[in-house]
Amino acid sequence: MKHESHPAITKRLKRAEGHMRSIIAMIEDGRPCVDLAQQLHAVEKAIGSAKRELIHDHIEHCLDDDRHHGSLKELKQLAKYL
Repeated sequence: MKHESHPAITKRLKRAEGHMRSIIAMIEDGRPCVDLAQQLHAVEKAIGSAKRELIHDHIEHCLDDDRHHGSLKELKQLAKYL
C-alpha cells in the first residue's frame, strides 16, 4: 500500500544514498576520522527520521483504519523499530 508520505520518504532516502556515496569517497580520499564520523552521524539521523515517518504514517493511516483491522500485535512489531 502506498501512502501520501512515501514520495517524501523516498526523496529523503535518495538524498541519504547520495550522501553515503560522498562519505565513501571521503574514506577513499583519506579524510579525517572526525569528518567521517560527523557525516555518518548525519546520514544515520536522516535514515532514522525517514524510518520514524514511515512508521508513524502507517500507524495513523493503517492501524487506525477500520478496513485494515490493525492489531495490537502489529503495533508492538512496529514499536520495536522506533
